[in-house]
Amino acid sequence: MIIFGLILAAAGIFLLFADRLPFNFGRLPGDINIKGEKSSFHFPVATCIIVSIILTFIVNIILRLLKK
Repeated sequence: MIIFGLILAAAGIFLLFADRLPFNFGRLPGDINIKGEKSSFHFPVATCIIVSIILTFIVNIILRLLKK
């Protein structure tokens, strides 16, 4: 539980400073952004795929370390 809390805190800090990073993490090519007259819709497809790959990699490493 403590490790999970630390991971959530780190993710929160990352999101706090994410707009100051040199690359726009939520505005990658492949993200869907539709703007209407009175509304807008943003779905970060490419960002979701990258986050999924990174989290899968991290979870696999943690599970392999815990098996030993």
